[in-house]
Amino acid sequence: MIRLILVGILLLLSLAFFLQNQEQEVTLRYFFGLLEASTPIYKPILTAFAVGLLVSGILLFPPWVRSRIDLRRKTKALQDAEVDLERARQSLEKLTGRSNSTTEPARDLVDE
Repeated sequence: MIRLILVGILLLLSLAFFLQNQEQEVTLRYFFGLLEASTPIYKPILTAFAVGLLVSGILLFPPWVRSRIDLRRKTKALQDAEVDLERARQSLEKLTGRSNSTTEPARDLVDE
């Protein structure tokens, strides 16, 4: 939620910047002064911002995918461990020949 608010604020600030600087021109010199172009100032800034987003997205995507795969693997391992624990509890109850009903009220007291 905080990310969404920060992105919204950033977009509003950039929109205000673009609207205020529509008429200002800047001269871009490409290839060591061999080529020149005059353009509104917001275009190079917007282009640099977009290139920065693209580069950061490309650099952050592989670790994000790895973390999602790792999370999925650990969630599966946790589910398997919970199933094994439940099986162990049931086998323990069968071996001792009694129910686990004496510990149930204690859990309810702890939750309150």
